[in-house]
Amino acid sequence: MSDEQAKPSESSEASAAPAASETPATPPPASRLPSYATKLSGMTDVKSGMTVKIHEKIKDVTAKGEERERIQIFEGTILRVRGAGKSKTIIVRKVTHGFGVEKIYPLNSPVVDKIELIKTAETRRAHLTYLSGRKKKSFRRNLKEKWEKKS
Repeated sequence: MSDEQAKPSESSEASAAPAASETPATPPPASRLPSYATKLSGMTDVKSGMTVKIHEKIKDVTAKGEERERIQIFEGTILRVRGAGKSKTIIVRKVTHGFGVEKIYPLNSPVVDKIELIKTAETRRAHLTYLSGRKKKSFRRNLKEKWEKKS
């Protein structure tokens, strides 16, 4: 019986040895910033309800046929944030001359140069699609806005 007791203990020691040698990989640090964090100005991450200015790079062709690159600013409210990591996108809406304009921006796109925070609004929902059919005045009435101090 002493041999039988020794055999199971040997097998348990043999199975325990590889488990001890396999050390789990260290998790990545929690303070790692997303890859698009360098584009954000005045904020750490984007949320729905924020009013932002998005600086986008646009390539134009002049009358002479020369290509030039300029930066155009699109200011609007973030209606929705989608995805995570490299595939993260935002839908931004603004009302201009009585027409609502919505654009989808991938945050990691080279077209997006910089994103500036103008103000934030208290929202109870993650997707503000109910604001899409509204005019500018009723749009503002549905959000409690907080202005950010510019330094």
